[in-house]
Amino acid sequence: MNKSQSATGQVPAGLPATVAARWAAAAGVVAVAAGVVVGELVAALVSPALSPMTAVGGAVIDAVPPAVKDWAVSAFGTADKLALLVGMGLAIAALAALAGLLEWRRRFAGFAVIATFGVVGLVAVLGRAQATGNAIALPLLAAGAAIVVLRWLMSRLREWKEAPAAVPAAAAGAAPPSEAGRRRFMQALGGGAVVATVGGGLAAALRGAAAGVSEVRNKLALPAAASPAPPVPAGAVLNLDGISPLVTPNRDFYRIDTALTVPAVDPDSWVLKVTGMVEREIELDFAALLSKPMTERHVTIACVSNEVGGDLIGNALWLGWPVRELLAMAGPQTGADMVLSRSKDGWTAGTPLEVLTDDRDALIAVGMNGEPLPLEHGFPVRLVVPGLYGYVSATKWLTELKVTRFADDVGYWTPRGWSERGPIKTSSRIDVPRSGRPVRAGTVAFGGVAWAQHTGIGKVELRVNRGPWQRAELAPGISRDTWYQWQLSVPLTPGQYEVQVRATDLKGAPQIENRARVAPDGATGFHTIRVDVTP
Repeated sequence: MNKSQSATGQVPAGLPATVAARWAAAAGVVAVAAGVVVGELVAALVSPALSPMTAVGGAVIDAVPPAVKDWAVSAFGTADKLALLVGMGLAIAALAALAGLLEWRRRFAGFAVIATFGVVGLVAVLGRAQATGNAIALPLLAAGAAIVVLRWLMSRLREWKEAPAAVPAAAAGAAPPSEAGRRRFMQALGGGAVVATVGGGLAAALRGAAAGVSEVRNKLALPAAASPAPPVPAGAVLNLDGISPLVTPNRDFYRIDTALTVPAVDPDSWVLKVTGMVEREIELDFAALLSKPMTERHVTIACVSNEVGGDLIGNALWLGWPVRELLAMAGPQTGADMVLSRSKDGWTAGTPLEVLTDDRDALIAVGMNGEPLPLEHGFPVRLVVPGLYGYVSATKWLTELKVTRFADDVGYWTPRGWSERGPIKTSSRIDVPRSGRPVRAGTVAFGGVAWAQHTGIGKVELRVNRGPWQRAELAPGISRDTWYQWQLSVPLTPGQYEVQVRATDLKGAPQIENRARVAPDGATGFHTIRVDVTP
């Protein structure tokens, strides 16, 4: 008698419990992946602006404490969205594996976990500004699809588990039932994984309405500026390797926002509404906006999360229509002191009314560095306001300007612990040499940028090892709304040095020395680097 047979001719199951548990976890991952893909695929067809994943991601961004957001920006910079997506993927995979394992051990336990996924997704969708009837059904559809796939995979796994490990004597020469069961399960699991992978790629392609909008953007011809930008002054660009360019290329311009995926806004359907405390509500479409007399200006904008010496700041040539002209058409009512701007993805910023109606070049921008706005920087229309941090001014994918009061409305970040208004603080940065990098003894060239938006820079100074301040060569700025380049050559002998920079604005106010974190209204302190000078 075959040693694998019992006295009754039956063969015990050949799938160990620990192995079965591992395959059950894998089945959970594949099932949930399939459900997510179904949700994203259907969203591409019926709810391009909002899918379960983007809703949950947006809810996570909204829910985490400001300190966590600051840490994410500090740790990952402009890759914070990618880090969030990777983190979400790992968390979902872990919970999906748990769902598979629980379902294997106790029927319907894993289904309950997946149903919870669906409820969480539903709550997230209901909390987004873009929520529609179509979008509301998507998380439940995704959960249902995942449950169906998991049930199918579990039936195959149980067939494998319960199949005899060897062929009974009467059926000698046939394939063992356990091997046939294993093959059927593996085919089902592999097939599900392939379908989820291909479906994910297809969902990404279909949800790339951004691709179609990108093509529209590429064909868009911007109007000429009725008020061209003043020419860049002679000597404004210093010839120093490693210094930040005076004008930041679009591809290098920082991106910080709460949009998990870049909104794809078709300019043909875009409308800007002016509402609230106005004499006349206004709706402006893209063609009408492009017909307005355009202003072109260099403006430096910065994120409030920019640490001392950080790179969440950039200078660009913007093309747009002055906001004050649109607001003048609407006629703000007495008592209004704030404009709440709204993005396509529901994000809001509260901007003081006076800075949008004074003589500064606050723009409803359509162009950036000579081309239409890049999608990730707000295409087709965004706000650019000199002198204010982006969290209270730089609304991308702009759809509404609500004239209101600070006492009645708040922007996205204010209830999360940030200050109500956000004037950019005078600051400076050392770009070269990089901190910690060795340099040769002799004359060492230092250089960088300094900014005091809407005020302008009067001087930049450098000091070594807390010694006397030495005045740097300050290149002429394009305007008081942009940063300035500076440089200074310092003779240094071998050793280690601490080097600091400070700026003073055109009104004579020096940069703040005391170190302060970015919250609640921007970082302060002197940018300090360590320089190792070698023989």
